[in-house]
Amino acid sequence: MELETPKKTTKQKASGFLKATLPYIIIVIVVALIRTFIITPVQVEGMSMYSTLDDKEILLLKKYDKSYDRFDVVVFNYNNTKLIKRVVGLPGDTVEYKDNKLYINGKYIKEEFLKNNQETYDFSLEDLGYETLPDGYYFVMGDNRTNSTDSRVIGLVSAEDIEGTTNFVIFPLNKFGNFNK
Repeated sequence: MELETPKKTTKQKASGFLKATLPYIIIVIVVALIRTFIITPVQVEGMSMYSTLDDKEILLLKKYDKSYDRFDVVVFNYNNTKLIKRVVGLPGDTVEYKDNKLYINGKYIKEEFLKNNQETYDFSLEDLGYETLPDGYYFVMGDNRTNSTDSRVIGLVSAEDIEGTTNFVIFPLNKFGNFNK
């Protein structure tokens, strides 16, 4: 004598499917929320941040970090492109390069992160038509000063255009970890 297995109703099948897939749906939603609001990978394009960062490196972008300090590395939108640069001037600052040296508010500031004696031609914020940086705007530069499309060319960067900060390389693995300011 064979036992008959009861047939599952459509409602029971749907319930079983939902129970089986619900954890995966939750994982996808959580990952999407994390990438949208908290942290997401971003790739370096070009050599403007050399020798701190190399072309094609993948970094973690901290989208939640909306407080920008001098020399933080930020990612911002410019002409539908994400650019990665270093914050040099903060709102209220004056910025000037003279004889390859940075002066903020008239005071010499050493840029420890610059390697290979990067040449920075003379420049003043006044060249862009400003005496000081307005509220909500930043002056950014690439570390590869002779090969960087930065505030000297594109102008000031609005806080609204900055997506967040980054200081962590995730690829290539031999550079995995924090990079210094």
